[in-house]
Amino acid sequence: CLSLPRNSPPAAWEAAAGRDFSPSSPVCAPPSPGLLPIDVDECALGLDDCHPDAICQNTPKLYKCMCKVGYTGEGKKCEDIDECDNDFNGGCVHECFNIPGNYRCTCYDGFMLAHDGHNCLDTDECTFNNGGCQHICVNTVGSYECRCKEGFFLSDNQHTCIHRSEEGMSCMNKDHGCAHICRETPKGGVACECRPGFELSKNQRSCILTCNHGNGGCQHTCDDADNGPICGCHPKYIMHMDGKTCLEREEAAVEIPEGNTTAGADVDKRVKRRLLMETCAVNNGGCDRTCKDTSTGVHCSCPVGFTLQFDGKTCKDIDECQSNNGGCDHFCKNTVGSFDCSCRKGFKLLTDERSCQDIDECSFERTCDHTCINHPGTFECTCNKGYALYGFTHCGDINECSINNGGCQQLCVNTLGDYECLCHSNYKLHWNKKDCVELKGPLPANVSPKVLLHCIKSGGSDRCLLSCTSDVQVVSGTQDAYTLTCGSSSQLKKKQQNTNASTWLDISAIKISVTFKLNEGKCSLKKTEMFQEGLEQMKPERHNSLMERFHYVNLTCSSGKKVHGAVSRLPATREIFITVDFELETNEKEVTETCDVRCARKKTEKRFRKTIRTLRKTVNRDQFRVRVSGMDHEVARKSLKLSEPQQSCGVGQIHVGNRCVSCSVGSYYDGERESCVLCPNGTYQDEEGQITCDSCPSSQNPGNQKLAGAHSVSQCGGKCSPGEYSPDGFKPCLPCPLGTYQSEAGRVSCFPCGGGLMTRHTGASLFQDCETKVQCSPGHFYNTTTHRCIRCIVGTYQPEFGQNFCISCPGNTTTDFDGSTNITQCKNRQCGGELGDYTGYIESPNYPGDYPANAECTWNINPPPKRRILIVVPEIFLPIEDECGDYLVMRKSSSSNSVTTYETCQTYERPIAFTSRSKKLWIQFKSNEGNSAKGFQVPYVTYDEDYQELIEDIVRDGRLYASENHQEILKDKKLIKALFDVLAHPQNYFKYTAQESREMFPRSFIRLLRSKVSRFLRPYK
Repeated sequence: CLSLPRNSPPAAWEAAAGRDFSPSSPVCAPPSPGLLPIDVDECALGLDDCHPDAICQNTPKLYKCMCKVGYTGEGKKCEDIDECDNDFNGGCVHECFNIPGNYRCTCYDGFMLAHDGHNCLDTDECTFNNGGCQHICVNTVGSYECRCKEGFFLSDNQHTCIHRSEEGMSCMNKDHGCAHICRETPKGGVACECRPGFELSKNQRSCILTCNHGNGGCQHTCDDADNGPICGCHPKYIMHMDGKTCLEREEAAVEIPEGNTTAGADVDKRVKRRLLMETCAVNNGGCDRTCKDTSTGVHCSCPVGFTLQFDGKTCKDIDECQSNNGGCDHFCKNTVGSFDCSCRKGFKLLTDERSCQDIDECSFERTCDHTCINHPGTFECTCNKGYALYGFTHCGDINECSINNGGCQQLCVNTLGDYECLCHSNYKLHWNKKDCVELKGPLPANVSPKVLLHCIKSGGSDRCLLSCTSDVQVVSGTQDAYTLTCGSSSQLKKKQQNTNASTWLDISAIKISVTFKLNEGKCSLKKTEMFQEGLEQMKPERHNSLMERFHYVNLTCSSGKKVHGAVSRLPATREIFITVDFELETNEKEVTETCDVRCARKKTEKRFRKTIRTLRKTVNRDQFRVRVSGMDHEVARKSLKLSEPQQSCGVGQIHVGNRCVSCSVGSYYDGERESCVLCPNGTYQDEEGQITCDSCPSSQNPGNQKLAGAHSVSQCGGKCSPGEYSPDGFKPCLPCPLGTYQSEAGRVSCFPCGGGLMTRHTGASLFQDCETKVQCSPGHFYNTTTHRCIRCIVGTYQPEFGQNFCISCPGNTTTDFDGSTNITQCKNRQCGGELGDYTGYIESPNYPGDYPANAECTWNINPPPKRRILIVVPEIFLPIEDECGDYLVMRKSSSSNSVTTYETCQTYERPIAFTSRSKKLWIQFKSNEGNSAKGFQVPYVTYDEDYQELIEDIVRDGRLYASENHQEILKDKKLIKALFDVLAHPQNYFKYTAQESREMFPRSFIRLLRSKVSRFLRPYK
């Protein structure tokens, strides 16, 4: 009878008896005659006591334990075999890493793992991006080196090239003798240094390669000797005749040198015992990569990125890019055992190294002068009204007066972002703000009174009302200030005129500014009914009434400091200042034979001083109002009632949620309704935040406007079309006569072609309709006096055919030459950049637009004591066609013999980082008259000189520029700013968490820097 332990699982009993059975049942009876004993598979039932790293094999009577491949022991106890701990290094030619039950091979930097998983092959760094070399890249075993063309030598950053100097004994002399890095000594002369991985030879000039640089140029093993590295090969390989690379032996089995008996004895016994068997212990079982011993023989498998071939041994690289583009959003590039994703220009690779995210260029500093609009993969800059875009990102004021005199009939004055048409004496400006209408009287238009101040006295108190009849404008600053203007000032016109009438204006015009102060109160321009009713009921006697007429009034209400001692539960009150600028005219009737203009002026001033005294009383007693469009408005509130909520919005504004929003164009603020109301039919408003609407200028056709809410005078309707005119600019209109043209609507006259030229027909709307004798091409204008085409002068351009003017370049830009045809030829010649002690940048003129011809810029970077300079050139665009006519050079001083850090006259779209060879830098950029290009924006950072070795170790490491993703980091302004933040202030390294670092930088970049940075910055932690 088969006896089972009573604690055996029910399944064991069931298997033993062939029926339901329980451990609590009696012991089984002997088997019936003729029945065979039942075998129990202890391995399947988990009844064995084999080690977890052993294989259980069932036998007819019991079972046996065997340790898995990669482990040793009797089965009940198994220990991992260190496959790397033998003379063959696990078959790995570089580094062998033991893992539970197996091992894996890795290669040194500059090598890649071969398909067999053991050998290491050289990586040709020059095939990608020329290794980051400026001139020539030469691949070597395990590394690469940059070389320069004749007449240049390699700079300290080992990638860029500097032009040699023939003069003096310095590091700039071609015969300085240093194999690698040349340093000038304080006492004169030179001292040589070697790149990392090299040692200075006894002659203090040459550099000896060591195994620390590119494995000493050896493919497999490297040993340092006095005269340089000695290369060796793995036992499975033999040395090539070049003394560096290794070739695989023809024998399939591992050979042991006859004379090396000690090595043979030390070989793993398990390898000897199974030499004739197919086992993972011998030649990795013939597997390319992972080998596993099984009961049926070896089983080969491949790591991620490879697939097992039909021979069951070989691993072939999987081209992941063939399937779903490797999961990459944009571009996929296959590599051995893996693949790399990259993004289109204007996108950046996220930390999952698959997804691409649009770069929001608008989040960078200094992207656009005015408004930046982000688009997928790019961005767009726009300018405010009155400004034009140049250099892709900059905005310059448009000189509208250069464009056909701004359309002004007489005088045009350019201002920042705008312009103004003016008229000669005896003319006034038309409502269209461009034409001039002749006055019938002797005085200019601005002496026509538009503002009336009426003060009355009744019941012992004075009240004053300022009535604005036209040209009303409100400018609301903060909620505690506003400016109200009525009429038009004579100041600009006075500058333009030099006639008898303007002389009269100078003498007769009176300008008086007065300021009233209220100790407490609040600026408020709200409608009020009380004062209006009071005035209507009064019938004052003439001697109790004062009346003054003005041409222009500017009233400003502003708040001063808070009043101390105010009750806390009342809204805050402040001092109020009301400043009024008056412009009035000496009454011409007061000029007599006995009293000239100056005499009459004094009389007027004396009378007005009395008016001001009355006005001051009314302001202090809250009895002063402003009448606009028939409605009275208070100027300020002397005090606030406790129950009255505090007004928080400015004049012409309403509450929208928690914000104050100005009434839009085409509407005005109605104080009674406390809301914005559309301008009624027959009126318009072309500015925001106003309290009135202006009447449409055409009194003959008030019904031309069909809709309320007109936001410009052009919507008043009935205007004359281009090619037409009328006395008021409104219908009925006449066509422009022959020999004249008009390109704008609503004009009162047409412009003559000039020079006796005629138009092809009446109603011409363009100068091109004038029958000129020659057709002028872009870059020229037609001179109606000489009837010739004249080239546009420097600083102007003309993009159209057949025009009679050239357009001035915007802002402070100019053109390189005359005859320019496009605004893109307008360039800012100012050298760009900001120079700081810790960070800064230099920028070519007009960047990112093309730089101007014959430009010369000089910058000087002088860091604080004990700090050195690190430069990053993300990209630089200089036309190579000019044979180095345009160049950028960085050296110690302006002397051509001084130590040069960087020099280039070509375009390089790949980034480069380098440290300055001198403690301070003199930088110069020059361009010639030839081709132009985008130029450069080069940031820099200064760092503590104690970190010189660390910084140079980083920037000279070819892996910094090896991948496209690393290059994009050096072009990403946000990431560069973060890196510079750490370099300028190393303690800031620890303010970035590991998560933030992973989100900002690819894993490969973090791996590159972590080991280099941590040991230097640990004392700051």
